[in-house]
Amino acid sequence: MVSRYIYLQLIFRVVIISASAFASGYFFFGGQYILAGLAFVSVILMTSFLIHYVNQTNRKIAYFFDAIKNEDFTLRFPEKLSVKSLEELNHSLNMLNVMIQDIHLKKLAQEQYYQEIIKQADIGILTINAKGHILFANPTIEKLFNYHPLNHLKQLNQVDKKLFELFADLKPFESRIFKLSNEREKRQLSLKSTAVTVDNQSLLLVVVQDIHKELDEKETDSWVKLIRVLTHEIMNTITPITSISESILKYFKSSDGKATAELNENHIESTVKGLEVIKEQGGDLMEFVQSYRSFLNLPKPDRKLVSAQQLLEKTKVLMNQENQGGKVDFEVRAEPTDLELFIDEKQISQILINLTKNALQSLKNSEGGKITVTAGSLQTGKKYIKVADNGPGIPADIIEEIFVPFFTTKDTGTGIGLSLSRQIMHLHGGTMKVHSIPFKETSFVLGF
Repeated sequence: MVSRYIYLQLIFRVVIISASAFASGYFFFGGQYILAGLAFVSVILMTSFLIHYVNQTNRKIAYFFDAIKNEDFTLRFPEKLSVKSLEELNHSLNMLNVMIQDIHLKKLAQEQYYQEIIKQADIGILTINAKGHILFANPTIEKLFNYHPLNHLKQLNQVDKKLFELFADLKPFESRIFKLSNEREKRQLSLKSTAVTVDNQSLLLVVVQDIHKELDEKETDSWVKLIRVLTHEIMNTITPITSISESILKYFKSSDGKATAELNENHIESTVKGLEVIKEQGGDLMEFVQSYRSFLNLPKPDRKLVSAQQLLEKTKVLMNQENQGGKVDFEVRAEPTDLELFIDEKQISQILINLTKNALQSLKNSEGGKITVTAGSLQTGKKYIKVADNGPGIPADIIEEIFVPFFTTKDTGTGIGLSLSRQIMHLHGGTMKVHSIPFKETSFVLGF
């Protein structure tokens, strides 16, 4: 409606100007110079009125957009005018102003809502620009660092120098663990970062969480599980030794507790067999303790760049002897083929051999068994090795127990292989995760 009125007004004024110009020329060439002059003056006046009319409309629209730009929604244009087109224009601008104001208020309310959620969150959140300025820090992170207000990374130097160095070197999509100590308490902090872009500015969003309580609970739970397994293994070894010792002792003591020399051939034979059993059980106990010592005394990784494809091929060659008759389909691949891993080759080979051997044992009585060992790189730049098989898998009720030292469901073995493997990955600064869907895929993923 507004554009139609303005359009008609412009056409009308242009027509009047054109008619006046035509009349001025007609009278001029007709020798009627006075009338020609009057017509020319009319052209000038009408042109001036047209410019004023257009500028008046443009100024209103310019004022309107300036007000919107400055978030000033108090601007109102009069809606009772003698000029119908301007009245309609003012009415439309006022309506548009109300609509934009409503959208702006809803946006502010939504922003305040999200900010309140972030402020009340139990995790610390902060955003950092390329120059180290902290653009946002919620109260939780200020409480974790015991510093207020946080405006720049350099302030973290006053909290902990190592914490400042960690943040200074932090890159997008990294995860770090930091132990923060002060005069009151110790905090175990988990840091995760990601890259965000706001108003064409690249920012680093960092989420910080105090995991001290969770770690304490996990540690306690792990100790309970470990002590349970240790007690079970030791009692299984000690019980027969005690029983046999008591039986042998009866051959050498009388009922009144005095030593006796009455030994027959059966007593001697039973004593020898009993001592052999004691020796065997003692050897098993020594082997068990030795396994425990090897778990605690892992050397630091001697890292170097290793070709992933060659590492997997070596594992396949070593496992071919275990895979008698080639009953299980064994496949290895690295993507890309020139992928390199910065690892201790001996230690990681030990993990791969242990995992593939477990997979082969699980597929012993399965038809169409398949083991796939793959190495690759994620979009975040992190590298991984995945060992997967289609065997019966790991029951859901014990999948959390398999990494507990000395826990085993097999008749043979010490139950230290998986816990030792995870310990090696921890020394590499990596992770080891398991996922199992029976008879579809059971996979162990080593993340570097």
